[in-house]
Amino acid sequence: MEKLAKMTKAEMEAQLKEGKYVLFFTADWCPDCRFIKPAMPEIEAEFSDYTFVLVDRDENIDLCQELFVMGIPSFIVYVDGQEKARFVNKDRKTKAEVEAFLKSVN
Repeated sequence: MEKLAKMTKAEMEAQLKEGKYVLFFTADWCPDCRFIKPAMPEIEAEFSDYTFVLVDRDENIDLCQELFVMGIPSFIVYVDGQEKARFVNKDRKTKAEVEAFLKSVN
C-alpha cells in the first residue's frame, strides 16, 4: 500500500489523475482502524485493479477537512482524478463491508 504525502485536495487529485485508487483514511491511535488493517492485504489482493493509498488523518488533517472525512477508518474511490464513491463515517468497518462497498463501485 502506498502512503500519501501531506498535500492539498488539488495536489492529490493531480497525483491521482490517471488510474483507479482507493484512499484508506486511518490513524495509528484509532482502534477501529487497527481492527480493519489486518484485512487490508486480502482486500487489496481481491481488488487488484485499484491502487490502495494510505492517508494518515493526523498528517493530512487539512485534506480530510477539504474532503469532509470526519470519521475514520474511511475509504474514498478515485478514478482518473475524480471521486467515484465513498464509504465515510466513524463506524468500525468489517472486511465484508469494505468488500461490498468496493464491489458496488464496479
